[in-house]
Amino acid sequence: MEKENKLKNKHIGIEERAVPVNGHRSTPPREDEDDDDDDDGAAKVARAIALWSPRNPKRSPNAGSDRVRTLALLRCCSLRLRRPRAAPRGGGGGGGGGGGGGGRDAASPRGEKMKGLFKSKPRTPADVVRQTRDLLIYVDLQGSSRDAKREEKMIELSKNIRELKSILYGNSESEPVAEACAQLTQEFFRDNTLRLLIICLPKLNLETRKDATQVVANLQRQLVHSRLIASDYLEANKDLLDLLVSGYENMDIALHYGAMLRECIRHQSIARYVLESENMRKFFDYIELPNFDIASDASATFKELLTRHKSTVAEFLSKNYDWFFAEFNSRLLASSNYITKRQAIKLLGDMLLDRTNSAVMIRYVSSKDNLMMLMDLLRDKSKNIQIEAFHVFKLFAANRNKPPEIVTIFVANRNKLLRFLADFKTDKEDEQFEADKEQVMKEISAL
Repeated sequence: MEKENKLKNKHIGIEERAVPVNGHRSTPPREDEDDDDDDDGAAKVARAIALWSPRNPKRSPNAGSDRVRTLALLRCCSLRLRRPRAAPRGGGGGGGGGGGGGGRDAASPRGEKMKGLFKSKPRTPADVVRQTRDLLIYVDLQGSSRDAKREEKMIELSKNIRELKSILYGNSESEPVAEACAQLTQEFFRDNTLRLLIICLPKLNLETRKDATQVVANLQRQLVHSRLIASDYLEANKDLLDLLVSGYENMDIALHYGAMLRECIRHQSIARYVLESENMRKFFDYIELPNFDIASDASATFKELLTRHKSTVAEFLSKNYDWFFAEFNSRLLASSNYITKRQAIKLLGDMLLDRTNSAVMIRYVSSKDNLMMLMDLLRDKSKNIQIEAFHVFKLFAANRNKPPEIVTIFVANRNKLLRFLADFKTDKEDEQFEADKEQVMKEISAL
């Protein structure tokens, strides 16, 4: 059979050779054959057509089977003819054909698909922190210049801080991912990102300051391997607490620094540092600032320092009793500002009524000066201040070991006090208040 096929092929003038597959030879070309020669390819096409023509006297009787071989040859030659020539390496003086081919490749779907393979990977939380840190360093070094490049960097920084917030708090579509939050927190406190953020906060716009404040607040609560690493960082960088406290002196950033500070003193060691530092004395100035919002914020931080960590507060009040209550009574309880006075008397009651501060309470209610001040507050024109003052005043009356000077004051003012208390009522019915008032009147009458 093989010999018969060879004879047939020889009869129609076609040499037996391997059929190309997908436009490529399965056997190597002859030495005298040039694959890239278009003229040679055209000659082969013409010869194949002539052989297949019905008018060809040498046409094989088995033209049907030969047709397959001929079509394969045509396809091979056609592919060779269409193959574009390689562009010159210089690329500068190539003709229009070469340039057009390059344009088609770039715009083809295949080109677009290849581009898609090289898209940048999504940033990890650690990447966002590192890029934020680099931008903060740039902003810190650039000062307050207003050039275009700096503005571009500021916009990018705002986006990064917003993304940090989104990772920590989640968004409308998804909850925060614990692993992502842990990665972010570790990278944030690995270097001085917190320091840079606090220092650069005055240079940020209002919305970015708000986002940054929320980021710092959230990071104080993030556990990494069961540790609050924010506390460890602040322990090693306590000067940042001084910076946050002094923020009350800058109207533009006071509220942002104040909010950050309240979150930082969630850590007991950090609260202890602020209580024992000279910063504590500054709060008496900040609470009396003329700006209502800043004064109220300072008062909120002051209260947090004196009520959150009870054992630390008791230790602080015992060590600093004299100067602290001298300032507290003369500047806050005696303030002409209604809000300041009301918040101060309420805070005093919270501190003295806490069992952890029992030793401090006994010392406070044993002072005749303190008793006289509370009796004055009972006569304040504000009913709210009167009620708050009563909750402290009742501690003087309930003291089982009243010093003689305290007893003397009670006895001297007994009738006035009993008349006042008999008419003293709250706006709403309060059974506990009435019971306390009755007990106080009983104690005074028994003296």
